[in-house]
Amino acid sequence: MKLAAIDTSTEACSAALFDDGAVIERYQLAPRRHAELILPMLESLLQEAGLTVTQMDALAFGRGPGAFTGLRIAAGVAQGIAFGADLPVVPVSSLAALAQGMFHEQGATRVLAGIDARMEEVYWGRYVLGEGEVMVLEGEERVCSPQDVEIPPQGQWVGAGSAWQTYAEVLGARLRERVVTWSGGRYPRARDIAICGAQDFKWGLAVDAEQALPVYLRDNVVRRP
Repeated sequence: MKLAAIDTSTEACSAALFDDGAVIERYQLAPRRHAELILPMLESLLQEAGLTVTQMDALAFGRGPGAFTGLRIAAGVAQGIAFGADLPVVPVSSLAALAQGMFHEQGATRVLAGIDARMEEVYWGRYVLGEGEVMVLEGEERVCSPQDVEIPPQGQWVGAGSAWQTYAEVLGARLRERVVTWSGGRYPRARDIAICGAQDFKWGLAVDAEQALPVYLRDNVVRRP
């Protein structure tokens, strides 16, 4: 199958093409430049592959959680492309992409993925390796204070994401009996969105363009007294 993927959920901006298991990607750490970069990235990939967007079977995007503005950009771009090319859309969790990246790069099969949610909170999810070598969620994703993240009941885990950089001391102390190492300087990537999206497409989890919506986990963006 052929699938295009985009992600603008954090400071990183990336696009990828999945073609029967082979993945090519454009990736740049570029805060506040997502709207400027994402479409040229995707167009460059299509040109490199000699393909058009209408030849894709689906479009995947990082649906969150993450930065509110970035999530709206990704959803809007995904909807626009999908409407124009009559493509189904596969929303993929940004936390799942973090976990998938740790498997891809380090072979980690149990990942505690966390993104700094600001306001002294983290976006959090627990992932294990599943069918097709794709990371799957255990339990549910949530937003909470770093002091309140759930401790896995068993096993040895790897931490990934900006939450581990911002709250390394707190998370390390709370999870020291379960976490063997962590990597804080990591962001979701379209490469991993594409891999997860291809598996989700096979599982029948694609939606129509109008249903390609961000997942914020937290509705309030301003702390009220």
